[in-house]
Amino acid sequence: MPKFLKSSALLMATALLLVQAAMLHSAIRPESVPPAAPLAEVPKTLGPWRFIQEGVVDQESLDVLKADDILNRVYASGTTPAYLFVAAFRSQRNGKAPHSPKNCLPGSGWLPLNAGEVTLDSGIGTPITVNRYVVAHGEERSLVLYWYQSRDRVVASEYTAKFWVMADAVRLNRTDTALVRVVVPITNKDEDAAMKTASDFVKASYGPLRHYLPA
Repeated sequence: MPKFLKSSALLMATALLLVQAAMLHSAIRPESVPPAAPLAEVPKTLGPWRFIQEGVVDQESLDVLKADDILNRVYASGTTPAYLFVAAFRSQRNGKAPHSPKNCLPGSGWLPLNAGEVTLDSGIGTPITVNRYVVAHGEERSLVLYWYQSRDRVVASEYTAKFWVMADAVRLNRTDTALVRVVVPITNKDEDAAMKTASDFVKASYGPLRHYLPA
Protein backbone atom coordinates (compact mmCIF):
# COMPACT_ATOMS: atom_id res chain seq x y z
CA MET A 1 0.00 0.00 0.00
CA PRO A 2 1.41 3.45 -0.90
CA LYS A 3 2.62 5.49 2.03
CA PHE A 4 0.04 8.27 1.59
CA LEU A 5 -2.78 5.71 1.63
CA LYS A 6 -1.43 4.19 4.82
CA SER A 7 -1.30 7.65 6.39
CA SER A 8 -4.86 8.44 5.30
CA ALA A 9 -6.12 5.12 6.63
CA LEU A 10 -4.35 5.72 9.94
CA LEU A 11 -5.80 9.21 10.27
CA MET A 12 -9.29 7.91 9.47
CA ALA A 13 -8.97 5.11 12.01
CA THR A 14 -7.68 7.54 14.65
CA ALA A 15 -10.53 9.96 13.97
CA LEU A 16 -13.04 7.13 14.23
CA LEU A 17 -11.61 6.03 17.57
CA LEU A 18 -11.75 9.59 18.87
CA VAL A 19 -15.39 9.94 17.79
CA GLN A 20 -16.26 6.61 19.40
CA ALA A 21 -14.55 7.67 22.60
CA ALA A 22 -16.37 10.99 22.61
CA MET A 23 -19.69 9.26 21.94
CA LEU A 24 -19.05 6.85 24.80
CA HIS A 25 -18.24 9.75 27.11
CA SER A 26 -21.36 11.66 26.07
CA ALA A 27 -23.52 8.54 26.40
CA ILE A 28 -22.82 8.21 30.12
CA ARG A 29 -23.87 11.80 30.82
CA PRO A 30 -27.54 12.66 31.31
CA GLU A 31 -28.68 14.11 28.01
CA SER A 32 -29.57 17.78 27.79
CA VAL A 33 -33.17 17.79 26.54
CA PRO A 34 -34.47 21.35 26.35
CA PRO A 35 -38.19 22.04 26.78
CA ALA A 36 -40.21 22.26 23.60
CA ALA A 37 -43.65 23.61 22.84
CA PRO A 38 -46.11 20.86 21.81
CA LEU A 39 -46.68 20.51 18.08
CA ALA A 40 -50.41 20.83 18.73
CA GLU A 41 -49.76 24.56 19.24
CA VAL A 42 -48.50 25.06 15.66
CA PRO A 43 -50.74 27.81 14.21
CA LYS A 44 -53.79 26.73 12.25
CA THR A 45 -53.28 29.66 9.92
CA LEU A 46 -50.01 29.71 7.98
CA GLY A 47 -50.01 32.68 5.61
CA PRO A 48 -52.76 31.99 3.07
CA TRP A 49 -53.05 28.39 4.24
CA ARG A 50 -55.89 27.43 6.60
CA PHE A 51 -56.31 24.36 8.78
CA ILE A 52 -58.84 21.87 7.36
CA GLN A 53 -58.63 18.81 9.56
CA GLU A 54 -56.47 16.70 11.83
CA GLY A 55 -55.03 13.58 10.26
CA VAL A 56 -55.33 10.23 11.99
CA VAL A 57 -52.33 8.05 12.84
CA ASP A 58 -53.30 4.54 13.90
CA GLN A 59 -51.81 3.00 17.03
CA GLU A 60 -49.74 0.47 15.08
CA SER A 61 -48.03 3.28 13.18
CA LEU A 62 -47.48 5.22 16.40
CA ASP A 63 -45.84 2.16 17.96
CA VAL A 64 -43.49 1.88 14.98
CA LEU A 65 -42.67 5.60 14.83
CA LYS A 66 -41.96 5.94 18.56
CA ALA A 67 -41.93 9.72 18.18
CA ASP A 68 -42.24 11.91 21.27
CA ASP A 69 -44.65 14.27 19.53
CA ILE A 70 -46.53 14.17 16.22
CA LEU A 71 -48.35 16.70 14.08
CA ASN A 72 -50.55 15.38 11.28
CA ARG A 73 -52.72 18.02 9.59
CA VAL A 74 -54.34 19.02 6.35
CA TYR A 75 -54.10 22.67 5.31
CA ALA A 76 -55.58 24.30 2.23
CA SER A 77 -55.24 27.48 0.23
CA GLY A 78 -58.42 27.81 -1.77
CA THR A 79 -59.26 24.28 -2.89
CA THR A 80 -55.65 23.07 -2.94
CA PRO A 81 -54.68 20.78 -0.01
CA ALA A 82 -51.27 20.21 1.56
CA TYR A 83 -50.70 17.43 4.08
CA LEU A 84 -48.22 18.29 6.83
CA PHE A 85 -46.67 15.58 9.00
CA VAL A 86 -44.04 16.22 11.68
CA ALA A 87 -42.48 13.62 13.98
CA ALA A 88 -40.36 15.09 16.79
CA PHE A 89 -37.80 13.10 18.75
CA ARG A 90 -36.47 14.60 21.99
CA SER A 91 -33.70 11.99 22.20
CA GLN A 92 -32.30 9.25 19.96
CA ARG A 93 -30.24 7.50 22.60
CA ASN A 94 -33.07 5.17 23.54
CA GLY A 95 -33.33 3.58 20.10
CA LYS A 96 -35.84 6.08 18.74
CA ALA A 97 -35.08 7.65 15.37
CA PRO A 98 -36.98 9.12 12.40
CA HIS A 99 -38.14 6.65 9.76
CA SER A 100 -37.39 7.67 6.19
CA PRO A 101 -40.52 8.18 4.06
CA LYS A 102 -38.66 6.26 1.36
CA ASN A 103 -39.12 3.21 3.56
CA CYS A 104 -42.51 4.01 5.11
CA LEU A 105 -44.48 5.04 2.01
CA PRO A 106 -43.88 1.80 0.05
CA GLY A 107 -45.04 -0.08 3.13
CA SER A 108 -48.32 1.84 2.87
CA GLY A 109 -48.80 0.85 -0.77
CA TRP A 110 -47.25 3.94 -2.37
CA LEU A 111 -44.67 3.05 -5.02
CA PRO A 112 -41.77 5.40 -5.87
CA LEU A 113 -41.64 6.87 -9.37
CA ASN A 114 -38.71 9.26 -9.01
CA ALA A 115 -36.63 10.87 -6.29
CA GLY A 116 -34.12 13.67 -5.94
CA GLU A 117 -33.40 16.88 -4.07
CA VAL A 118 -34.70 20.40 -4.60
CA THR A 119 -33.78 23.79 -3.12
CA LEU A 120 -36.69 25.90 -1.89
CA ASP A 121 -37.38 29.40 -0.68
CA SER A 122 -37.91 28.98 3.07
CA GLY A 123 -39.64 32.33 3.42
CA ILE A 124 -37.10 33.56 5.96
CA GLY A 125 -34.21 34.47 3.67
CA THR A 126 -32.18 31.25 3.70
CA PRO A 127 -33.02 28.59 1.07
CA ILE A 128 -33.34 24.98 2.21
CA THR A 129 -32.54 21.79 0.31
CA VAL A 130 -35.02 18.96 0.81
CA ASN A 131 -35.94 15.59 -0.68
CA ARG A 132 -38.40 15.57 -3.58
CA TYR A 133 -40.21 12.29 -4.08
CA VAL A 134 -43.04 11.30 -6.46
CA VAL A 135 -45.10 8.27 -5.49
CA ALA A 136 -48.04 6.37 -6.96
CA HIS A 137 -50.88 4.33 -5.51
CA GLY A 138 -52.92 2.86 -8.34
CA GLU A 139 -53.94 5.83 -10.48
CA GLU A 140 -53.17 8.35 -7.71
CA ARG A 141 -49.97 10.37 -7.76
CA SER A 142 -48.51 12.51 -4.98
CA LEU A 143 -45.53 14.80 -4.58
CA VAL A 144 -43.64 14.38 -1.32
CA LEU A 145 -41.14 16.83 0.16
CA TYR A 146 -39.34 15.86 3.35
CA TRP A 147 -36.32 16.73 5.43
CA TYR A 148 -34.68 16.29 8.84
CA GLN A 149 -34.43 19.36 11.06
CA SER A 150 -32.53 20.15 14.22
CA ARG A 151 -30.97 23.32 15.59
CA ASP A 152 -32.33 25.28 12.61
CA ARG A 153 -30.37 22.90 10.38
CA VAL A 154 -32.25 21.35 7.45
CA VAL A 155 -30.79 18.13 6.06
CA ALA A 156 -32.08 16.06 3.15
CA SER A 157 -29.73 13.07 3.35
CA GLU A 158 -30.46 10.37 5.94
CA TYR A 159 -26.73 9.69 6.24
CA THR A 160 -25.86 13.35 6.80
CA ALA A 161 -28.62 13.55 9.41
CA LYS A 162 -27.08 10.59 11.28
CA PHE A 163 -23.67 12.28 11.15
CA TRP A 164 -25.11 15.40 12.78
CA VAL A 165 -26.77 13.29 15.46
CA MET A 166 -23.33 12.01 16.46
CA ALA A 167 -21.74 15.44 16.18
CA ASP A 168 -24.43 17.09 18.31
CA ALA A 169 -24.23 14.32 20.88
CA VAL A 170 -20.52 15.03 21.31
CA ARG A 171 -20.65 18.83 21.07
CA LEU A 172 -23.97 19.65 22.72
CA ASN A 173 -24.97 16.48 24.58
CA ARG A 174 -28.20 16.51 22.53
CA THR A 175 -29.71 14.20 19.93
CA ASP A 176 -33.14 15.76 19.43
CA THR A 177 -34.38 16.10 15.86
CA ALA A 178 -37.53 16.10 13.75
CA LEU A 179 -38.76 14.70 10.46
CA VAL A 180 -40.92 17.09 8.42
CA ARG A 181 -42.97 15.84 5.47
CA VAL A 182 -45.26 17.72 3.07
CA VAL A 183 -47.49 15.83 0.63
CA VAL A 184 -49.47 17.39 -2.22
CA PRO A 185 -51.71 15.37 -4.57
CA ILE A 186 -50.77 15.52 -8.25
CA THR A 187 -53.85 16.22 -10.35
CA ASN A 188 -54.05 15.79 -14.13
CA LYS A 189 -50.47 14.44 -14.02
CA ASP A 190 -49.25 18.01 -13.53
CA GLU A 191 -46.13 17.62 -11.36
CA ASP A 192 -45.11 21.25 -11.92
CA ALA A 193 -48.38 22.52 -10.43
CA ALA A 194 -48.02 20.17 -7.46
CA MET A 195 -44.44 21.34 -6.96
CA LYS A 196 -45.53 24.98 -6.95
CA THR A 197 -48.23 24.19 -4.38
CA ALA A 198 -45.78 22.32 -2.16
CA SER A 199 -43.18 25.09 -2.48
CA ASP A 200 -45.73 27.74 -1.57
CA PHE A 201 -46.79 25.76 1.48
CA VAL A 202 -43.20 25.24 2.65
CA LYS A 203 -42.52 28.96 2.23
CA ALA A 204 -45.57 29.80 4.37
CA SER A 205 -45.06 27.13 7.04
CA TYR A 206 -41.30 26.82 7.52
CA GLY A 207 -40.85 30.01 9.56
CA PRO A 208 -43.70 29.40 12.04
CA LEU A 209 -42.95 25.68 12.31
CA ARG A 210 -39.31 26.11 13.27
CA HIS A 211 -40.36 27.64 16.61
CA TYR A 212 -41.69 24.20 17.60
CA LEU A 213 -38.69 22.17 16.44
CA PRO A 214 -35.25 21.64 18.06
CA ALA A 215 -33.35 24.92 18.22
